[in-house]
Amino acid sequence: MKQVQFYLLSQETAGELSAQEALACDLAAKAWRLGKRVIISCETEQQALAIDEALWSREPDDFVPHNLSGEVTTYATPIEISWQGKRNAQRRDILISLQSQLPDFINSFNQIIDFVPIDEEQKALARERYKQYRQLGWQLVTEQA
Repeated sequence: MKQVQFYLLSQETAGELSAQEALACDLAAKAWRLGKRVIISCETEQQALAIDEALWSREPDDFVPHNLSGEVTTYATPIEISWQGKRNAQRRDILISLQSQLPDFINSFNQIIDFVPIDEEQKALARERYKQYRQLGWQLVTEQA
């Protein structure tokens, strides 16, 4: 069963990142610790670079191995950060989507994490994604962040 987990956000920012970007980093780290391979799909390259920087600047005990799409690495990392139009073909378990529209590659995943921000315009886009997932037959779960 394909499932989308929507997180309802209660704040807009978390330090340097938006609340959804910060939560995306935490959820990716948690998934990695459970042995999952994750792709964080960003809206822009700038957002991908900010997430990359945030993951690099975590405390040593909280470090998570990751890379940006297209970076040459000796070993495949469990967390990949991509942005629209840029994606590796590596098999991943979980898609964490920070995109305003449904990514066109969602069908290669069984588990997706998405967010409902506080901002009304962003919230409307999230509602639209929710409807699209439901029309595609995905199981939808909503949780307070």
